[in-house]
Amino acid sequence: MSDRRTILLAAITVLAASTSTLAAPDAQQMVAASDAIRNPQQSFSVTTTLIEYRSGKQVDSNVLAVWSKPDSNSGQYRTLVRFTAPARDAGKLMLKSGDDLWFYDPTNQASIRISPEQRLLGQAANGDVVTVNFAREYQAELDGEEEVTDGERKQRHSHKLTLQARSARATYAKVELWLDARDNRPIKAKFHADSGRLLKTAYYRRYQSEMGAERPTETVIIDGLDTNWITVMRFSDYSPRNIPEVWLQRDYLSRFKPE
Repeated sequence: MSDRRTILLAAITVLAASTSTLAAPDAQQMVAASDAIRNPQQSFSVTTTLIEYRSGKQVDSNVLAVWSKPDSNSGQYRTLVRFTAPARDAGKLMLKSGDDLWFYDPTNQASIRISPEQRLLGQAANGDVVTVNFAREYQAELDGEEEVTDGERKQRHSHKLTLQARSARATYAKVELWLDARDNRPIKAKFHADSGRLLKTAYYRRYQSEMGAERPTETVIIDGLDTNWITVMRFSDYSPRNIPEVWLQRDYLSRFKPE
């Protein structure tokens, strides 16, 4: 009888440990799943519209044509961005390849290295408009579960994660990320500087079916100090694309011609 009890207790212990392991989600896998929701996992193009608001009034806007291609070696994207509006910026280019980010101005025909954290428009930084997989740039840790208000003012049960930059090349030193506990949809993120200062808060919303998945087609970015300073990023015209390798070379920027 004693042996049976010992065997039974051992079986229960193994089962409990197994159940606990299954119940504990892997933070890095969760971030990777949310990346696959935000970004198609193949080469694609998308139109990104940036709109800056101050105290509820629109003060500026920008329209970008974006081509992104996953790099089979790093798992990160290489991205070409072409400014299409307003007219003063039309034809300017930005290229993200590996750890390098380049800006090309056809007026002086020069390409210069730029910083991903530099502001492009309002609260949108250069690093925000190129396609990025968080799981590749950050180490994730699960902080627990929370009820959080999403961008549609609805309550969502979420997993809260903290993402620490793997290197100084990442756009942000730390990201707090809230994912829907049911399906890892990104709900909300807070972006921090090296000092720990809150730079901005982003809400991912207006999910629509794009290239085989429900993706957020709008990101609302709120300044970390002035909540009346808001930038909206809208994503439209998703399309699978065969992106030529030459488009993603710095030396080709001066010869690039849109289709």
